[in-house]
Amino acid sequence: MFSDELRKLRKEHKLTQQQLADKLELSKSCISMYENGNREPDFETEELIADFFNVDINTLRGNSNRSEISLSDHEIALVLSYRRNKEMQKSVDKLLGID
Repeated sequence: MFSDELRKLRKEHKLTQQQLADKLELSKSCISMYENGNREPDFETEELIADFFNVDINTLRGNSNRSEISLSDHEIALVLSYRRNKEMQKSVDKLLGID
């Protein structure tokens, strides 16, 4: 959830709500409302916050584990095909030298 991620990121960076508000040129009450779930940022503000903390928007929204790898649609299709086709698995494993 956005509110939880924002609070977590702010605390990881050892910032008070006021310090974060100053850095983002927002009001402290705005940061407080975001963290308490009383208000959601518009997309531009969400991008500003994500850029400030150097995270992607999905991470900021709580939709992604930061340790996960993002895959393109093509890569997802390849993985799903690989999982469904035992012959493909053997061929790909042999090509990559995987036992």
